[in-house]
This record gives sequence, C-alpha cells and structure tokens, in this order.
Amino acid sequence: MNITTELRYLSQSDIRLLGGDHSHAFMSAIEEGLRLHAKRQFVQPLKPYLRWPDAPHIADRIIAMPCYLGGDNPIAGIKWIGSRQHNPTKHQLPRASAVIILNDAETNYPVAILEASLISAMRTAAITGIATKYLAKENFKEVSIIGCGPIAQMQVQTLLEQYPQIMIVNLYDLNPAAADMLISQFATRFPNVHFTIQASAEAAVKCAEVLVTCTVSDAPYIPFSWLQPGCFVSNISIMDIEKDVFLKADKVIVDDWDQSNREKKVINQLVEEGLFSREQLHAELGDILTGEVGGRDNDDEIILLNPMGMAIDDIVCARWFYQAALAKDIGTRLPLF
Repeated sequence: MNITTELRYLSQSDIRLLGGDHSHAFMSAIEEGLRLHAKRQFVQPLKPYLRWPDAPHIADRIIAMPCYLGGDNPIAGIKWIGSRQHNPTKHQLPRASAVIILNDAETNYPVAILEASLISAMRTAAITGIATKYLAKENFKEVSIIGCGPIAQMQVQTLLEQYPQIMIVNLYDLNPAAADMLISQFATRFPNVHFTIQASAEAAVKCAEVLVTCTVSDAPYIPFSWLQPGCFVSNISIMDIEKDVFLKADKVIVDDWDQSNREKKVINQLVEEGLFSREQLHAELGDILTGEVGGRDNDDEIILLNPMGMAIDDIVCARWFYQAALAKDIGTRLPLF
C-alpha cells in the first residue's frame, strides 16, 4: 500500500472483528505503552479541553489527545473525543464518541482513521486490569464498581476476563436500572460470580478489595474511612476520591504526573494547596511495570491509582488494531487524493 495516497478506515465493527470485544489485545497493547512511557520513548503534549458556555457539566467537552510513540515501530496519532452529559436522555446516544487518526512517522501522512469509542473504553479498563496485577492483593476475590454505565461495563468485563478468582462484584449507581443492565450483560457469561447491588456508595466501597470508580461526578464523596485495609482503588473517573485518601493512602500512583496535575482535579488542588507533591507520589505506573519501583509490599496497604488517561493508551491500541487490520486486510481503504 502506498501510504502517501491511501488510508484505512476501521469502524467499530471492524475493530470487534479484530478482537476488540475482548480485553486481551488491549492488555497487551497498554502494557507496551506503559513500558514506552517508563523509557520516555514518547512525545505527549498536554491535552487541551474544548468547552463552550452552553455545556455546563464537567463531562461536556471535546478533548484533543496527540501522541508520538517511539520504539521498534514508531507512529504518531491523535484521539478527538467528544462528550455530552445529555446525549443518552436527549438524543438516545452514548455520552461519548471518538475517532483516532494515525500518521506514519516517516512521512507524517495519515494512514488510518479508527472509530475510537470502544478503544477508549477498553483501553481505560486495561489500565485497571494491568494495575490490579501489581497493586491489588494477590488473593483478592471481591470487587466494587461505583457507577454502572458503559465505562463500568468494560471495567467489569476486563476484570472478570483477566482475574477468574473474582467471586463477588458489588455495584452501586444512582440509577438502579443501570446496575440491573450491567448484571444482565455478564451474569450468564460468568455464572460463578455473584453480583450484588448495594444500597449506597458507602456500602459498596466498604466491602471492596478492589474498587473502581466509573461515574461522572464533579465532586469527591469517598473518604478514607470507607476503605478497608488492603484495598486497591482504581480511580478511573478521577473526581470521586476525597482529598484525605491521597494524603492517608500508603501509596499514590498516577499514569503520568504532568497529565494528572492539572485541570483542577483533586491532585492539582492538593498541589496548589501545598499538601501534595511529586515527591510524595509513589510512582508512575509504567515504572512499576518495568521494575524501577516496587508495587504492593503487603496485604494491608491501601493503594490509590489515579490515572488521568493518556494519549499513549489510545495510540498504542490503535496501532495494534491497525497492524492487525493490515495483516488481515480488514477495513475500508480510502484514497487521499
């Protein structure tokens, strides 16, 4: 294929055909991306947030996420992801949508466009999946999920696919129907797992050995006192965890410090208040994967992962599916000229 005259479009159906409906491909790609991050073989500008006056919710924005990945197979790309809180109720559409453009690193010409909402959700779940291997208790069996929308569905899928020892999944959502829907998706596929809808966020948090937040909350509500000894918290939705957790947890880990310390998120607030700093951070996640920094030391540690979400995650997954599409000749070939 002449990369200067043609690009390949991969729809969500194409990505599912290439293995995008399972967590394995994402786990493999994300681990590679985190290792490249630890080796500093990337360029990742801070992502800009595009908002306008009639979009008042924290989730109402479009984000541009550019990245260059080095290593053995360099590539560049950008994810353009839009979100509107009212989409499900007003337009009967998922809250978020996204596309990824990949560029050849030799010519800088575009080589692929990928529908990216599935990639975006599954790569986020893979972060939890990989971090759980290093940061959760080895024998954990009970997981709690706060928020039961599409992001939560991918988190549950990844954890159950990757950790067959899980016996109990506790769910809480302000909308009980969302929890019911999540159970209906997975109960038959994972018959040995007991799904429980908890009456409150506090009840769900208190029984969690692994806790995953998947809400669109714009204010923290989970205090340190709710967490049991040994809990691993994957704070996917960023704003759910109270400040005292960051200050009292045994270890706080991020995916990327510069990305995490911005946009008035909780870490950024703590830094501006003089209560937290990079020196108090235990590690970036990639450094734990490469062995530069240790992960969990004992079963009583409370460990908080606060992943802001990186363009690296999207581009390394998009590269995986693009390469798979070329090998299997899947997707729609589009002329540039």
